[in-house]
Amino acid sequence: MFSKKNKIELDQQAIATFISEGCVFDGSIKAPAFVRIEGQINGDVTVDEGLILGEKGTITGNIVTKEIIVYGAVNGNISTHSLEIKATGRITGDIKTQVLQVETGGMHNGKLSMSANTANSHSTKQIKAEAVTA
Repeated sequence: MFSKKNKIELDQQAIATFISEGCVFDGSIKAPAFVRIEGQINGDVTVDEGLILGEKGTITGNIVTKEIIVYGAVNGNISTHSLEIKATGRITGDIKTQVLQVETGGMHNGKLSMSANTANSHSTKQIKAEAVTA
């Protein structure tokens, strides 16, 4: 009755841009809305809203986005508000985020920097990492 408006989860959002399995893209990508990548990107990725990197997806380059879910492989740095590393997710590079969730089996090799939301002093850092295996 008094609850906040429900936020739609990233993996439930309508996808504006889709790069399918088998596609190889060399160069930088900039997108204003939600992007799902199942193919291979060789270059930097900047997405204003959210990014889903599928299990077969790979990105070799830096990523800047509001939120990201990683099922695939990233070889580069990530700067985001919210990051989820799924069990099949692999990240090699530095991460800057405010919210981090890691499923059992998800991997990260690199530096992790977490900061509180500067716009809301009452926000908290959240780490939901059951286990990270190397």
